[in-house]
Amino acid sequence: QAQLAESGGGSVQAGGSLRLSCASSGRTMSSYAMGWFRQAPAKERVLVAAISRRGENTRYADTVKGRFSISRDNAKSMMYLQINNLTLEDTAIYYCAADLVPYWDTVTTQYARYDSWGQGTQVTVSS
Repeated sequence: QAQLAESGGGSVQAGGSLRLSCASSGRTMSSYAMGWFRQAPAKERVLVAAISRRGENTRYADTVKGRFSISRDNAKSMMYLQINNLTLEDTAIYYCAADLVPYWDTVTTQYARYDSWGQGTQVTVSS
């Protein structure tokens, strides 16, 4: 399993931006399809963005399309989530996750497929 650690969360005003980072250690990061999830208070953890092993393929939740951008740098063992035009509804704990997959172009969207998780980073948006 990968060991994952998120950073970059914080408190921001609506309309602002944040860049979340996910550092991976253990097995080579390029072996994994990766994703960002978020969990708001009293709600389920949901996928917001996912990326294939080399970063060529991405998927976004409809609620974040056009505002969120997922990327990765396998040489640095890092994944990122750029969040622009933050809204109150973006307040949540954000988690990065990894899915060990054999194919370079796989994008994993199912929660149950991910077997490595970080501890989460809190994003709080205020008006």
